[in-house]
Amino acid sequence: MKIEIQKKDLLGLLSRTQNIVEKRNTMPILVNVLLEASGNQLKAYATDLEVSLTDAVPAQIKEAGKVAVSAKSLFEITKELFDGPIQLIKKDNNWLEIKQGKFTSKIIGVAADEYPVFPTYNSENFSKINASEFKFMIDKTIYSVSNDETRYHLNGVYFEKVEKDILTMVATDGHRLSLIKKQFKNLSMAEKVGVIIPKKGLFEIKKLIESSVEDVHVAVEGSQFILKAGSCILMIRLIEGKYPNYQQFIPQKFSHNIVVPRDAILSCLKRVSLLANQKSKAIMMSFSQDKLEITSSNPELGDAKEELDINYKGPDLKIGFNARYVEDVLKNIEQENVEFELNDQLSPGVLKAHNSNDYINVVMPMRI
Repeated sequence: MKIEIQKKDLLGLLSRTQNIVEKRNTMPILVNVLLEASGNQLKAYATDLEVSLTDAVPAQIKEAGKVAVSAKSLFEITKELFDGPIQLIKKDNNWLEIKQGKFTSKIIGVAADEYPVFPTYNSENFSKINASEFKFMIDKTIYSVSNDETRYHLNGVYFEKVEKDILTMVATDGHRLSLIKKQFKNLSMAEKVGVIIPKKGLFEIKKLIESSVEDVHVAVEGSQFILKAGSCILMIRLIEGKYPNYQQFIPQKFSHNIVVPRDAILSCLKRVSLLANQKSKAIMMSFSQDKLEITSSNPELGDAKEELDINYKGPDLKIGFNARYVEDVLKNIEQENVEFELNDQLSPGVLKAHNSNDYINVVMPMRI
């Protein structure tokens, strides 16, 4: 293998592999990226056996070939080189020589046939969806994903086509639930078929489409979620298991419906929660005639209280919440006013944008 490639192309290619390569030494081979030079392009393969990425960039191929090398080492060296062409030359012992001007470096490589078998797919049934809207849906749900590895089926976001052109994404950790639905045109995937996309895979999708305004193509094949964005293909191994019936966790009737200004309550929560218990982050919300009082107390730190003027005429209600859970929701609602839909101090509350049901958050109350 002997190629010449522009720094910007090589650096961009390698940067997309950095979060995927396995940093833990469960399988040392997984710290490597597999490079394949053929035709007029350099292809890179990276996997941790859960998330796999392949991408290609143009290059002048003088000799075709393959080699696996440390993704981090090659990335760090490339980053420090000058703009312009770089030569990559595979040596007989699978070392990779990197040359530019008077600079020469050799890094230890591994034979390509020692690299794990890379996942493939046959599906041509891809649905086209807008990248920024897909990222928007991930942002609105990923913070509610459970980190409890004993509840493996909750360690991802449930992705489902519920109606003809509507996609739903749901996440819950048992204490809160976030649900968002959006309409997309001409979705070819089957209805009522839901899959659980792991958290790491979602972060890689976000990174890949961060600044993209173009459409991406997605498909589900067997145990894999596949996303194509330009020349890049991301394959994510889905979480096995049955996702809970999330609809039964969303209350349908409420005795209290309270509209509050988003910015005011978010600012208030940040101040009051500074003196909440550092582990539970418990705060008490007391609703009364045209007033909301938020309090916190910590025997080791002190206590805090703040009042907000609100438009509320219903009966008095006191309910405790984890302040961080409520803040996470408020940060992800962009509208000026939010609705608190509540029943009593023991029942879950629903938070959403005023007069909107496209983005719903359920938060369990706390006994204080």
